[in-house]
Amino acid sequence: MNLKGVSSVIFICMGNICRSPTAEAVFRHKAKAFGLSLKIDSAGTSGSHARKKPDHRAQKVAIAQGYSFDKMRARKVTVKDFEEFDLILAMDKQNIDYLLQVAPQHLQNKIHLFLNFANNFEDQEVPDPYYGGAKGFKYVLDLVKDASDGLLRELAK
Repeated sequence: MNLKGVSSVIFICMGNICRSPTAEAVFRHKAKAFGLSLKIDSAGTSGSHARKKPDHRAQKVAIAQGYSFDKMRARKVTVKDFEEFDLILAMDKQNIDYLLQVAPQHLQNKIHLFLNFANNFEDQEVPDPYYGGAKGFKYVLDLVKDASDGLLRELAK
């Protein structure tokens, strides 16, 4: 995958309250530390949590490691996002399927699984921790940090 010229990234999960805001928070922090100036956002394929803050359990785990969720609110992905973002990274295959259904044909090449960039895990999908306990949120954070590092390495090439 050629990432030359990527200046904007959006992370997508279902509700935009657990996985994708965690990815946004982690990647924003790591990109800044890496010295990259990128447009970074997140959204959900469902609008059921629109305007809500990220899940308190996701925030608790990530904030403890120095990541910020300031000013984040859930929102649903829009057709405009496919035009505005160079890279659209889904947390799982179900969300990939949805994105491919709604994305304009000529922009579908921007859509990828986020964990394609992970180096230390064999998982292909970031599991939804919503109905689980704290361990699930910690695992999601570990996956997201690994994939963020891998993505940053690819962008730096």
